[in-house]
Amino acid sequence: MKQTAKRKTQQKPDMLSEYDFSKGERGKYARRYAKGTNVVVLAPDLVKFFPDSEAVNEALHTLLKVVRKIPKKASA
Repeated sequence: MKQTAKRKTQQKPDMLSEYDFSKGERGKYARRYAKGTNVVVLAPDLVKFFPDSEAVNEALHTLLKVVRKIPKKASA
């Protein structure tokens, strides 16, 4: 009974002993992170059509050109 109570009160350490940060560089990506990021994950079936960010951006720019040419409907 005492072992069960002891397990519940013990917390897992934040960093495990097998993590090795001895060759890490502090702040290596800080500037890039501060600029912000916009990560988008594609569905697996789209990857063959959009292999990189250039392909995605080109498709979105083309779509915007088409959408902008469509006249807006008047509100009722």
